[in-house]
Amino acid sequence: MKIKIKVHPNSSQEKIKELSNKELEIWIKKKPVNNKANARLIKLLKDYFKKEVKIVSGLSSKNKIAEIE
Repeated sequence: MKIKIKVHPNSSQEKIKELSNKELEIWIKKKPVNNKANARLIKLLKDYFKKEVKIVSGLSSKNKIAEIE
């Protein structure tokens, strides 16, 4: 399953807001430096879905597409 994600890095809080069945908005405390925000995003998504997750599009963008196995 693929989902669209809008990421807000360098936020004061960490939360996940479900916009629709296949669309999420996520706030992350990590800064988008040295792939730290992406690594944190993957960890949050793994905890949220309890499945393996990988980013398939938008590695350097705030708008991403992730694949949930």
